[in-house]
Amino acid sequence: MAGFGDPGARLFILGLAPGYNGANRHGRVFTGDSSGRWLWGALHGLGVASLPDSLGPGDGMELRDVWISNAARCVPPGNRPTTEELATCRGFLARELAALPRITVVLALGKLAHDTYLKLQGERLARYPFGHGARHALPGEPSHLLDSYHPSRQNTNTGVLKWDSWVEVLSRSLELSRSDQRLRA
Repeated sequence: MAGFGDPGARLFILGLAPGYNGANRHGRVFTGDSSGRWLWGALHGLGVASLPDSLGPGDGMELRDVWISNAARCVPPGNRPTTEELATCRGFLARELAALPRITVVLALGKLAHDTYLKLQGERLARYPFGHGARHALPGEPSHLLDSYHPSRQNTNTGVLKWDSWVEVLSRSLELSRSDQRLRA
């Protein structure tokens, strides 16, 4: 499943994979499940999503300065992509990023998305440890990687990810993307 958002975006939000009953069924990333409600609700509150929830293509949703995609393109068995699936999908992610020349910040939702992006960039994972709220400066473009726990039901229901912390990471990511005026060639 392809990503969705503003083709002129500076912020790229990288999730893990489409959910079977969510994006897979509704035809748009982060749509039709609790993770999507958290993402769209926060983006709407920050003024970059036109609606507080995504219902699917044709609902009038518009994003400003944000692109949302996933590390894996199809619903993984057991709701967890294998190493091979993530490796196979990395080429799609590379092409998607190349088609978005203004991206300066990647926000990885979860450790698997974080690791996928670092592998795509040819970076050693140990140099950039995942941590909620962590910010990493990378030598390539996009040059900034921020991390957040994924807004999965498991993380939100158990309190691993709290609303205020979630909105703070999204807000910081947007601010950083807007302050970095460099454009990719």
